Amino acid sequence: MISSPIWLPATLLAGATQAWRTAVQRRVSKSLSVNAAGLVRYLYGLPFALLLLGGYHWAFSTALPSPEPKFLLFCAAGGLAQIIATNLLIMAFAHRNFVVGTAYSKTEAVQGAILSFLLMGERLHPLAWAGIGCGVAGVMLLSAGGKRMGPADFLRALGQPAALTGIASGFFFALTAIGIRRATQEVGGGDPILAALIVLVVTVALQTSMQGGYLLLREPDEMRKLWGSWRISGQVGLLSAMGSACWFTGFATAPVALVRIVGQVEIAFTLGFGHFYLGERMTRSEVLGLLLVVSGVVLALAGSLS
Repeated sequence: MISSPIWLPATLLAGATQAWRTAVQRRVSKSLSVNAAGLVRYLYGLPFALLLLGGYHWAFSTALPSPEPKFLLFCAAGGLAQIIATNLLIMAFAHRNFVVGTAYSKTEAVQGAILSFLLMGERLHPLAWAGIGCGVAGVMLLSAGGKRMGPADFLRALGQPAALTGIASGFFFALTAIGIRRATQEVGGGDPILAALIVLVVTVALQTSMQGGYLLLREPDEMRKLWGSWRISGQVGLLSAMGSACWFTGFATAPVALVRIVGQVEIAFTLGFGHFYLGERMTRSEVLGLLLVVSGVVLALAGSLS
């Protein structure tokens, strides 16, 4: 159920910010391990998340609510799922280029629609399901990488490391969305933006503790490198906090599946960043695949308005 129209601009802004953040984070991942590159977004994002919450609370003089006991459990579950998803996405980048690595993870929209129906009973309009179909077709074209592929070839391609890590990343991102939506519901109060920012701060703090503790124990040398990369890592942290604040606002005000389907517009921003920021070239079939993904977003929007 949609509780506020703010979900749409928040989701679109989240897609743009996340594409930018992922492009910058990929540069960091070239000099850091998978776990260190993943920790960047939480460790450097926490101060910005606190600033966002403090600034919103000060600007609107809103009273801080008292979350339900299960709040921390959902924050921790969603945060752990996001750590796993981010690590898998970084691993996918090592097998294919930035755009296609991200495209595999965008199967999250399909997986999220199924999981949110099974776990939360959220239903979608038939147009939204048609949008999912367009998105899947677009991802299939992107995964082909410009090659002619029949059904059997495509099934074999799904067994490649890029596909396995990308699709697994999408699965855990879908679980993240469900955990965060449940956490915002446990916050209480009538302000979904405040609830989203509270969940953001608590979740990022837990993620910093979980992945930071692992890195200190298992990869202490990487922690020193991470501190040395503060100039570019600070950019990742800022963009991550802004993007997550928008995603969490979307999850707080609209069904998970709808937010994630519309959030696929990120792949269009990804094309732009991959081409102009990272200098990667796109084939004609990949451009067509991205257009199908965008068409799926349009159909999902039409379904939400019906």
